[in-house]
Amino acid sequence: MFGNDAEFLLSLHRSHAAELQADAEAARLARSLPRRHGRSWLSRRSRPGRTDAARR
Repeated sequence: MFGNDAEFLLSLHRSHAAELQADAEAARLARSLPRRHGRSWLSRRSRPGRTDAARR
């Protein structure tokens, strides 16, 4: 169908390389962001150091 079209193969290679670079950049960004902690499945936000006595 395409045969050995060099321009087609080069454009295919470049688009695949761009996708791989975008995936690597997204993974790098995800690793650099701090993870969110302090939430449980019962409450939206848990504050372990705070009690009712400390609130008053």
